[in-house]
This record gives sequence, C-alpha cells and structure tokens, in this order.
Amino acid sequence: MQVAERLEQIRGATQVRLALESLEVAEVYGLPGVHNLSLWAELRDAKFRVVGVRHEQTAVYAADGASRATGRLGVAITTTGPGAANALGATGEAMESKSPVLVIATDIASVHRRRGAHRGALHETRDQAAMFAPVVKEVFRAARAEDLAELVTRAAAVAMAPSTGPVYLEIPTDLLDAPAFASPVVKNLTTGDGDTDGHGLESVQDVAALLKEAQRPLIWVGGGAMRDGAASAVARLAADLGAPVIETYLARGIMPVAHPCRIGLPPHVPEVGALWDEADLVLSIGSDLDGMMTQNWRQPQPIRLIAINTNPADAAKNYTPDVVLVGRASRVCEAISAELTPSDDLEAVRTRLDAVRAAWRERLERDDPEVVLFLDTMATAIPDDTVVVCDMCIPGYWLAGFHPIAGPRRLAYPMGWGTLGFAFPASLGAAVTQESPVLCVCGDGGFLFACGELATAVQEQIPVTVLLVDNGGYGMLRFDHRGSAGGGFGTDLVTPDFAVLASAFGVEAEVVGGPGAELGEALGRHLTNGKPSMVILKADFPPPPTTSPRWYR
Repeated sequence: MQVAERLEQIRGATQVRLALESLEVAEVYGLPGVHNLSLWAELRDAKFRVVGVRHEQTAVYAADGASRATGRLGVAITTTGPGAANALGATGEAMESKSPVLVIATDIASVHRRRGAHRGALHETRDQAAMFAPVVKEVFRAARAEDLAELVTRAAAVAMAPSTGPVYLEIPTDLLDAPAFASPVVKNLTTGDGDTDGHGLESVQDVAALLKEAQRPLIWVGGGAMRDGAASAVARLAADLGAPVIETYLARGIMPVAHPCRIGLPPHVPEVGALWDEADLVLSIGSDLDGMMTQNWRQPQPIRLIAINTNPADAAKNYTPDVVLVGRASRVCEAISAELTPSDDLEAVRTRLDAVRAAWRERLERDDPEVVLFLDTMATAIPDDTVVVCDMCIPGYWLAGFHPIAGPRRLAYPMGWGTLGFAFPASLGAAVTQESPVLCVCGDGGFLFACGELATAVQEQIPVTVLLVDNGGYGMLRFDHRGSAGGGFGTDLVTPDFAVLASAFGVEAEVVGGPGAELGEALGRHLTNGKPSMVILKADFPPPPTTSPRWYR
C-alpha cells in the first residue's frame, strides 16, 4: 500500500469510497439502511457503479455473479443486524465456490456497545461478526475511523489471495461520520497471487517423467485453474499428454469445444466414470475433488494421483496424492509441458472420446428424448459468448453438466454450497459486467426467492434474460420423494402467472409451450433485445445423472 505524503482529515465514509476507487472496483451492490445511510450518501459521488438491490442476500449473490463473470473483486454493502444476517446464505455460497467477495456491513454505534451486555439498541446483535466467521476467509472489525481505508484494502487483498474467497468487514455506524487523519488514496491491491510457486524444477521433472510413463493418463481440472487463467496452459498440457480432460463445474469452458481431449461430459456419466476407473494416472489441477463431483468419493483412489494446487491441504483432503506441486496452475502446467514431447496420437484420443459421447447420447435419446430436445435447442439458441447462470433446479442441473460452454467464466452455478435462489440475483451482477448476453436459468420455486429483483433489473436497466422453467413446484424434491409415505408433501407450489408478474414490473415476457423450435426462437429474440426480459417454459424434466438420487456409483 502506498501512503500519501500529506495526510488529510476526512470522514470514515469517504475513506471507504476512496479505498474502493483506488482498488479500481467497477461496481458495488447493496441497499441503504438506517445505519449505513452515511456511506450510501457518500457513494452518490463514487467513480464506480452503485447498484441498489432489494435484499441483502441479493447484494452478495450479485457481487458473486459479477466476480465469477470477470475474476474481479465483488463488493456488497449491507446494513446492521437483520440486514447483515440476510446476507449469510449468499456469503456461504461464495465461500464454498471460492468467489472473492468483500462484504461490508455496518454495526451499531461503538458508543452504544457495552462489553458483555446486549442493551437492545436498534438492530443490535450480540456478535454480528461471529455469524460470518464460519463462511468467510477472515473477519475484519473497524475500531477507529482512521483505519478504514487500510482495512478495506487489507480485506480486499485477503479476498483475492489464493485460495480466493469472501471476506467480512464490519464498521460501527458512528465511524462513518467520524473525522480522522488518514491517507485519502490507497493504491495497488496486492493479491498474493502465488508468484512464489512452491515446486522446484526437480519435482516438475519427476512429475513429467511419471506422466511420460503413464499409458492411460487423465486430467481432472477444477476451479483453481479457471481462477488462475490457466485455460491455454491446461489445453496445451492435455494435447502434450494426449489425456482426456474432465472439467468440474467451476472449470467448465476451460477446454475449447473443438479440442480433441475435451470430454464435455461430467464424471457422473458411466462412460466418463470409466475413464477415471481405467486411468493409470490422474492429474488433478486446481481441484479438491469434492463430494458432488466424485459421487461422495465413491470414485476409487487412482492408481497414481498427482495434484497441482496453491493449497496443499485442499489438494490432499479427499484423495491421497502421490505428489503435490504447490503453485499456480498456469505456471506449473507450462513447466511440465516444457519437459514433454507433444503427443502424436490426438486423433485416436478424439475418436475414443467421440465414442464416449455417442454412447451417452444414444442412451439419453432412448431414455429422455425431451431432455435431448431441450439441450439441442439451448445449444443452438445460445450464442457462444453468453454467460449462463444456472440455479439449483432440474433444467439448471442439465445445462450445468451438459451444455457446451465455449469459454472460461461463461457458466455460474451454485454447486459450492448448493443455494437455491442463486441464479437470478447472480445473473444481475454478471449482466452488469458484460456486453455479451447473460441468461439466467431457474425454476418457478427458486425464482420466487428473489422475484422482487425484477424491480432492480428495470430500474438499473440490466439486460438479463430469464428462462423460467415452470413445473408448479420443487421438481427435484418431488423426484426425491417418489414412492415415499409423504407423497411429495410440500413440493407442489401455488405459483403466480409469471408473465403477468414480469409485466407488472415492466419486464417483457412470453410463454412458450415446449422445449423445441418455439423456445429457440424466443431465446434468440430475448437474448439480443438489450433489456431485461423473461421466457417462461412450461415443462417438467427428469433430473440428470449429476444429481445424487441418480448417481450410478
């Protein structure tokens, strides 16, 4: 951090704004409350965009969506007590998906606090920061107004440092108006981006030797590689090895669609799971091999496992690696590639993976032809540069696992914590940051979690298209309940006429009757109209094999 030569006396709220500007924050999401009004008034003159939302959970989801689409720091501002508490679920999702989000919340005035006593001030919480401690990397609490600019900068640096994740900063409301001598400008966010890799040349050479020996290598690439911008390095390494590549949800789009080593299907498909089972070496890049991707670790321990990760504990907590190379995925992959001779058998790899995909397609056409029609329609209708934001809903599950994602950061999916209601508010944040189309895919149940944000979309003129698949309830839970004594109790919902609801907010909406040509034509119009809009599809799909009731292992 560079400190200005001459300190000026400026109030706390101004310090927060100037610090965010110096960090080159592009947008902030939040809503005013009685305790943060002073900061909200300060943001009127901010150099960054301030997006006012209708709920604190939405503020964090939107900041998360913006961060996933760009790789930048997301910022959410909430008020005290219940306002802060409203943000917890979304903050937990950011933590599990490793999204760098700075949550700034006010607290009651410091002069009203009394150690060991809950006095009953408006919005007072016994320990507000303690609520956030389990779902953030670090908690920062301001005690003096003169520390605010430095705290904002330090908190942002922690959020952006590998492994990235959310950070909580708490500011007593009286500090926002308190004058203090402090630096008016803070510059140069230090991200701690892993420049000092923990591997040595000898270990890279050893790993390269192991890879050369492997007859059936497989690459498993995770979100750490995506966050590091390692797409080209991973694609080159895959080509050098002639190794099929499985992408986790957070890594979808790392492999170019036409790359001969791209599988393009999740490991929950038996034909893809067989590639794991047959591999004599698995190279895990930027992944912790979590339960949702491995069917609760029912995938067997590989014969040999090599892991590349910035966090050695993450690399080894679920499967036991033979070697861990600690460092940035891009650099380590490039160093390994430098030791290899490019494979001369890529067409054989392509032919093998074409057969894997064809076998899966044949089975899907036989078992779920309407799903095939839906996936084919979406693949044709959605432009390659679209950011697709999926909710925890059956159509979202299908697209997150099986839609061809044409580049990194073009899929946002809450399979970190699995938070229903994520997609619509996260898509608002993504759409604020993009010139390309943004598509939100959600069900009728999850959309109602944050339907009030239609007002935000209109007021801020955010060009997001919502594809709402209406099956009159929680379709996944209906499937989970099948054959149970409860008969699906609680899973059928009274829902509104969504077209009328959207139109009440001034959002253009239309209803389509099926997943074929009519849907494709509607999406084509809405994704290019440059304004908030909604397409409502009446359909009821079965869940895909990526959902736990249909895991094959």
